Amino acid sequence: MINYLYSFFALILLTSCLKSQTLHSDRKSFNDDWLFMKTTDSLAATTKFDDSNWRKLNLPHDWAIEGPFSRENNLRTGGLPVFGEAWYRKYFTLNKALKEQVITLEFDGVMSNSTIYINGQKVYARPNGYVGFEIDITPYIYFDKKNVIAVKVHPEELSSRWYPGAGIYRNVWIESKNKVHIKHWATHIVTQNKEDSATINIKTTVTNNNKIRGAYKIETTVIDEKNQKVATHTTHFKFNAKTEKTLQQELSIKNPKLWSLDSPYLYTANIKVYKENKLIDVYTSTFGIRTIKFTNKGFFLNGKRIKLKGVCLHHDLGPLGAAVNYRATERQLQIMKDMGVNAIRTSHNPASPEQIELCDKMGLLVMEEAFDCWKMSKVKNDYSKYWDEWYSQDLRDMIKRDKNHPSVIMWSIGNEIREQGKKEGYILARKLVAICHEEDSLRPVTAGFNNFTAAIKNGLADEVDIVGANYKPTLYKKTIEQHPNWIIYGSETSSCVSSRGVYYLPIKKYGKRETFQVSSYDVESPSWAYPPDVEFYFQDSIPNVLGEFVWTGFDYLGEPTPYSGQDNFTHGKWTSDWPSKSSYFGAVDLCGFPKDRFYLYQSKWTNKPMIHILPHWNWENTPYKTIPVYCYSNCDEAELFLNGKSLGKKTMGVDKTDIPVKFFAWGKRPKMFSSPYRLSWNVPYEPGELLVIGYKDGKEAVREVIKTVDKPAKVALVADRNTIAADGYDLSFITVKIEDKDANICPLADNKVEFKVTGPATIAAVGNGNAASVEPFQAAYRKAFNGLCLLVVKSKKGEKGVVKIEASSKGLQTATLQIQTE
Repeated sequence: MINYLYSFFALILLTSCLKSQTLHSDRKSFNDDWLFMKTTDSLAATTKFDDSNWRKLNLPHDWAIEGPFSRENNLRTGGLPVFGEAWYRKYFTLNKALKEQVITLEFDGVMSNSTIYINGQKVYARPNGYVGFEIDITPYIYFDKKNVIAVKVHPEELSSRWYPGAGIYRNVWIESKNKVHIKHWATHIVTQNKEDSATINIKTTVTNNNKIRGAYKIETTVIDEKNQKVATHTTHFKFNAKTEKTLQQELSIKNPKLWSLDSPYLYTANIKVYKENKLIDVYTSTFGIRTIKFTNKGFFLNGKRIKLKGVCLHHDLGPLGAAVNYRATERQLQIMKDMGVNAIRTSHNPASPEQIELCDKMGLLVMEEAFDCWKMSKVKNDYSKYWDEWYSQDLRDMIKRDKNHPSVIMWSIGNEIREQGKKEGYILARKLVAICHEEDSLRPVTAGFNNFTAAIKNGLADEVDIVGANYKPTLYKKTIEQHPNWIIYGSETSSCVSSRGVYYLPIKKYGKRETFQVSSYDVESPSWAYPPDVEFYFQDSIPNVLGEFVWTGFDYLGEPTPYSGQDNFTHGKWTSDWPSKSSYFGAVDLCGFPKDRFYLYQSKWTNKPMIHILPHWNWENTPYKTIPVYCYSNCDEAELFLNGKSLGKKTMGVDKTDIPVKFFAWGKRPKMFSSPYRLSWNVPYEPGELLVIGYKDGKEAVREVIKTVDKPAKVALVADRNTIAADGYDLSFITVKIEDKDANICPLADNKVEFKVTGPATIAAVGNGNAASVEPFQAAYRKAFNGLCLLVVKSKKGEKGVVKIEASSKGLQTATLQIQTE
């Protein structure tokens, strides 16, 4: 009965919203008031189905992140239930005033194998979970009567090599349009910059659903970030029973502000369609004015050479799962920028609209990737099953949606596709490149090749505009010498692995441990990979390489290398890598806490003076008497002190550190690499204080201190934002620290922390960055991992006020914090 009342009020709300709209396009969120159930009952598609006991929720939603974790689920996808069948249902009413309108629904993404029913009728199906789609639902709906939409979602086990999530995990929109309106994803904005002006060419396709004859005009106005009009253009046209018409407009802007990494200036094109001076449709698109150029000498943005300092990012948001969230995405990108990142590879699928929009706003370059596989499969139920039917439309839709975004500089047609090893593989590569060029002739096409020699031999590398090499820094020079016109970059690099705050001695190359952790000395990597220093060396040695995309910026769910998660029969008994469930590749852990490797990249990719030393300084209960201390800095020199005594000053690039490598592509496979990118001291352990000072031009520029920390005494809370919007989506990420009596973080603490949240907010997720923890992400408690854990708080929609947060742990002083929703 409660669910029926809930649906009734939802009907009233949606009706009142849509009654107020005008007869031109009106787009609204369709996220609220859904019902959900994991069921295989096909009658859930029908109008009279009894859903009174179904769960109420708002979208976006990822059911898999709710767990539970299980060793019965494949750890390649995080040990979470990413497969199965589930249904979503929603009731809505449209006012009869909209009867002459076109009503559409747009899904930004459904994971996966979705089928949509309106009032019991099947209207659409899409297997790819990463590609959005629009549906014209006008023929299937009633006006001034209750309608029901039912969405079947049926993701399969082993449909992905990492955690994909499950459900309607991206936003949904409803829109009413005039029967003459601007076609979906059919506006293309191209800018050309001159000395003191810019030309804006806008191609817009108007569709005419009822072949309505008449005189029309399209008026385009460009406004700047101050909401001032800077250009306008009007084009008159007629429909003579045609169903579509594409119009070209050219506008000019004097003294434009360019979109750049440091100043990502955005303009807005407001495109309006009139019939006999009556407004009937409105479309808005932001864009940036910038030039991009790729040559065998490098990448140039607005004529300035830019080295790509990129990372690969999967689409999950750590403890929040795959359900898209604007603030969580923004935080993730900001952390990457703080590391020095200027480019994102959307590995290995089209990004959410929110991620691309944020890259526009924040000044990040994007390589948007379409596919992880082509026709040849990598895992049992991957995209290869749908390749023949869907690859062309999926690729085209990705480009149509995102080709107006200034942040996007390359289209990638694939990652490590198995066709590299086939003689005829180039044929399919050629088809895909042709599709990209047909949809967008301005951006180059690339792919990430790991079977590099075969990709060259079989002609796939010849087909793309820019050649991406996965883990092949030793081949950059040879490839450029043999193909001087090719443009080369590291499309996937390093794959170093580590666990935040974990240090094992002696330092060694690589290996599994009973703890299911990996040392954070930043030297361990799988056989195909190498520490970051190796890539730095070859990027510096061969300057015309475009740059790199590190695997990965953040840890992600699934692929827990080196712990496979598979059972193995060893020495007469079964062994298992359970409970390792997430990757160790990130420079940042699953919660967004930087690992030491974050600072190694920061030392190479940023200019503001920084310095970082590792490991922690609590070794009193270990057998080790001498501790290797590493230093990462962009200063000229660094000096280390132990309890006030200098242990010597060292010079970056001169005093090198030998680190072990295990890299099969090196040739002779040296056991050690002498790195000019990190300094080191072997320090006889004594409790106290380590101080490191960084010098620039002989003067102190920055310092860092680490101390021997006392036993845990209290919990501390630090919110990334103390005020959040009361919209039901906004988040505050609260770092939870276990501290000693002097407020130092206890680097080995694993205390269990319990949370109470009262007021207009709820707990969205908890986490700690431990890849081997299978505690639930949706809970009111979490154990610390090496002194830290995370609480994510979400606002309640429409409720303003003070949120009180309490964090307690047995035997420790309780912490409290207040944030505001408004």
